[in-house]
Amino acid sequence: MSVLPSFPIAAPHQMPAKGTIALVGAGPGAADLLTLRAVSRLRAADVIFYDRLVDPEVLALAGPRAELVFVGKEVGAHAWPQEQINAVIVAAALQGRNVVRLKSGDPGVFGRAAEELEAARIHGIKTEIVPGVTAAMAAAARAGIPLTTRGETDALVLATGHARAGDPMPDCARHARPGVALALYMAVSQSERITRSLLETGMPEDAPLTIAVEVSKPGERIITGRLVELPELLARHGVTGCAAIIASWPKMARAGVSEVATGKALA
Repeated sequence: MSVLPSFPIAAPHQMPAKGTIALVGAGPGAADLLTLRAVSRLRAADVIFYDRLVDPEVLALAGPRAELVFVGKEVGAHAWPQEQINAVIVAAALQGRNVVRLKSGDPGVFGRAAEELEAARIHGIKTEIVPGVTAAMAAAARAGIPLTTRGETDALVLATGHARAGDPMPDCARHARPGVALALYMAVSQSERITRSLLETGMPEDAPLTIAVEVSKPGERIITGRLVELPELLARHGVTGCAAIIASWPKMARAGVSEVATGKALA
């Protein structure tokens, strides 16, 4: 298994035919939640670049000739800069290799897919996105709840609690209104700020809340409660890393509060 590959780019007269780059969704962890296409791409890959959140049983599906290259973050080590990841996957494809960039969840949901696709397209490399089960879908399924309910929720919003370095923190609360279910990614460290903002927006204190950790993995935990309890629940259960957080604001919940929040008066 490689750790710091160089993948040097050959001189123009030595360049082989270009390979391909597939951004493949590994889902929440369990190998049997991968799509058939994802499994096919793993088995056909010459090199697979994967990150910390990809489960070992997913990597076990790689073909016998595939080189596995870790490009995530380990305890005591620094994360790979995105520019370096872009460079190594492009260099491998320019060597004529079929590359899989394996990402947890779905590559197109908060996965920096746009940056990697752009780097590949600049060099004329054929690319493909293979979707995977994203965290919100996996969390709701394991909790045994729907993400939307007829008559109660008519919109689902996927939002992140973190921003790119130098940008202001996202305002998750601006999406909240009666009838909306919010699925929050990378929001654990921002739980106090997000909870306060949602309550100030008018979301009921007792809005149903689901916190899902390590979904479909041996350490899976599903924690339920009320919106107002979010920071306390995370602290009590020792949730400090990645978790999917789902908070729903049913249409009829505390009608008086909802109408004030949305600027509507009773008829």
